[in-house]
Amino acid sequence: MKVEAIDRERLALALDRDDAVEALRLAEELRPWFGIAKVGLELFSASGPSILTGLVDQGWRVFADLKLHDIPTTVYRAGRVLGSLGVALATMHAAGGEAMLRAGIEGLLEGAASVGAPTPLGLAVLSLSSQPPLDDDELVGRVEAAVRSGCQGVVVPRAALATVAARWPNLVRVVPGIRGPRGEHHDQAQALTAEEAVALGADILVVGRAVTEAPQPAEAARTLLGVPPQP
Repeated sequence: MKVEAIDRERLALALDRDDAVEALRLAEELRPWFGIAKVGLELFSASGPSILTGLVDQGWRVFADLKLHDIPTTVYRAGRVLGSLGVALATMHAAGGEAMLRAGIEGLLEGAASVGAPTPLGLAVLSLSSQPPLDDDELVGRVEAAVRSGCQGVVVPRAALATVAARWPNLVRVVPGIRGPRGEHHDQAQALTAEEAVALGADILVVGRAVTEAPQPAEAARTLLGVPPQP
């Protein structure tokens, strides 16, 4: 598959900023390439829930990448809040275990239903992309816990992508750390190109610093992702 053929709804822009105004400006500039806006801890800590609702109001599918990891009751309550804000995707850390993941999914779905929002995707983060690869037992254990808990997808590092795609084809596979073929990896130990990610079975590709830290973000997006798939 050519990069130019990737639907923009499969491309998530990581808005790693500590200022909402700057994040919204960047999102608008790069919107021709991306259909999903990802809000991580940095931006959420700076702006709170208002950044999520602001992006939802602008028509983005919002990815709340907060990697919830706490006792089940706390994760349930946090998930319920996120669901009620209209997010399309939200993450919980698989290391928290099956009971925690299930509580997060229940909260997320209940929150969305309470306001009539579209059903969000609950994603289990198998490991951080800065970490070494999981061994086989860890990988299987975390994915199976995610499946049993009701997670609809996983955030999966490069080393496990092909395995997860083959063994659990019904899970949505989200891949972080997308870079150009000669791009700086920063602290992403398992970065890969968009072409590699698609070939290995990625459903959603997360692009961040390769574009957002470039002197000319739109030009960097064009170089990395080609001509925008949609106007």
